[in-house]
Amino acid sequence: MRFVKVILLSMMTTLGAHSAMAAVAVTKADFGKMPDGKAVDVYTLKNADLDVRVTTYGARIVSLMTKDRDGKMGDVVLGYKSVDGYVAEGATKTYFGSIVGRYGNRIRSGKFSINGHEYQIPANNNGNALHGGPQGFSEQLWTGKPIPDGVEMSLVSKDGDMGFPGTLTLHVRYTLVGGAVHINYSAATDKATVTNITNHSYFNLSGDGSGTILGEMLEINADGYTPVDAGLIPVGGVKPVAGTPFDFRKPTEIGARINVANDQLKIAGGYDHNWVLNGKNGVMKLAAKVYDPKSGRVLTVTTTQPGVQFYSGNFLDGSFKGKAGVAYAKNTGLCLETQHFPDSPNQAAFPTTLLKPGETMRSETVFAFSTQK
Repeated sequence: MRFVKVILLSMMTTLGAHSAMAAVAVTKADFGKMPDGKAVDVYTLKNADLDVRVTTYGARIVSLMTKDRDGKMGDVVLGYKSVDGYVAEGATKTYFGSIVGRYGNRIRSGKFSINGHEYQIPANNNGNALHGGPQGFSEQLWTGKPIPDGVEMSLVSKDGDMGFPGTLTLHVRYTLVGGAVHINYSAATDKATVTNITNHSYFNLSGDGSGTILGEMLEINADGYTPVDAGLIPVGGVKPVAGTPFDFRKPTEIGARINVANDQLKIAGGYDHNWVLNGKNGVMKLAAKVYDPKSGRVLTVTTTQPGVQFYSGNFLDGSFKGKAGVAYAKNTGLCLETQHFPDSPNQAAFPTTLLKPGETMRSETVFAFSTQK
């Protein structure tokens, strides 16, 4: 890929417990063109521990290089070499690495009401609206600019975009702090709306194209989850994970129970559910931790959000080949989408996703990488 220029060499940042210091370099390069000819950029954020590439198409993470237990760098997210791969997916979207919205996850029938007015989002997933409809934020060309230690992606979603009310102005900041990727979200609107923004990266800690994630060990900091109906819409409120295949309160191999006789697993073809995180909404807390015995890599996810969607890559079917030239088959990546709960606009018992004029929606999620012997 053609190198353009070094934009920023940021101030020194503290590397957590080791108190090491490293600068973050931010560079910008071409990533191809949209079908209409518009140029797409990719920003590379690099320090001593990480090498992360973020493109303006969907504000998505396209690669994330981190060390294994032997110090060897490897790419641990699924994706494509250029924008062409993402565009080529068409209607069969994986959402690899993207920022999804205006409402991430599902809204029943694509309908919700605010102050007695009903809004309709185009249904694009079994009669429901998924990730903001067929032309959500993952399909938009964002504006990128370098900031200290990272890049800021911005998007203005106009009133009526995919049926959502209000003009929403959204900023997503990716920054590196040692071995951690910080994602900070902020959004404001000029009219009452609903919003649920998250990152949809698929992780494989053994490396992109290395096989399935079923042998990786997962821990989720949640005593409850939200069971779903056949359309993957929550029904019946929050249920305890105790005594179910959804209990990841202790590190458990992802594949250990994924094929047991369970109606919820059958509906989703594996895991594709929202876990209700222990801890207060709006306060940073542990969401999940993944350990890969093969590489020794550890991913720790912390967030201010109330939930996390663990998705075990059930709908990957080998249709698309990634950066390593290997087809992405079922279970070759996992998602940990920090979020508000699915269908919250229609379920009063769930934390609200309503955003009003004069308010600013803010949240933060951290993907921190380390190793274990």
